[in-house]
Amino acid sequence: MKAPGLLGTTWILFRKDLLLEWRSRSRINALVFFSLATLLLFSFALGPDTALLRRGAGGYLWLAVLLASVLSLGESFRVERENASLEGLRLVPAPARAIFLSKALANAVLLAILDVRVVLPLPTLLLILVLGSLAIAAPGTLHGAIASHARARDVLLPLLLFPILIPALVAAAKSTALVFDGDPMGQVDSWLGLLASFDLLYWALGFALFPRVIEE
Repeated sequence: MKAPGLLGTTWILFRKDLLLEWRSRSRINALVFFSLATLLLFSFALGPDTALLRRGAGGYLWLAVLLASVLSLGESFRVERENASLEGLRLVPAPARAIFLSKALANAVLLAILDVRVVLPLPTLLLILVLGSLAIAAPGTLHGAIASHARARDVLLPLLLFPILIPALVAAAKSTALVFDGDPMGQVDSWLGLLASFDLLYWALGFALFPRVIEE
């Protein structure tokens, strides 16, 4: 029987990750609760000034998603680490790049679902939510694999990830704010271009570097 190629293996592993999440649903429920709690804390901290809340809504949304994503990305390699499944996948052998693509896509889907559940599903926000989720998922998966080898993995992951994500978070927050507040100057396309460029760069880097990461 012919072994599946890169795309076939990616699809199989992607379905496996989503099936495990669907059966437990613990991670997505925790993400939604954490994000809502974070947004609620922001609203309490800023007080009853609705104009101020509206002006910063895009930033607060993506900060909540970023903080919640640390939970998701940290957990994405937990099952493989505890059951030595990653070593088993390498012995099959499953291409390391297929493991990266399946993990990153599964993380992106969970973050996109989180965005849609936290924010009203406005059609104009769909592209921003998808691009923003992809921007967090690719470097998050790569650095999640790096941090999974460390003892202080829960501390190491945000230290590695947060500085890298600054351009993507700024672009996502600015474009989201423009959608909420209106865009008379037509600036949203520039921010979306920056976000898409970030996605292309870090998905390419993750695809190229992930085999070296899991071989260490």
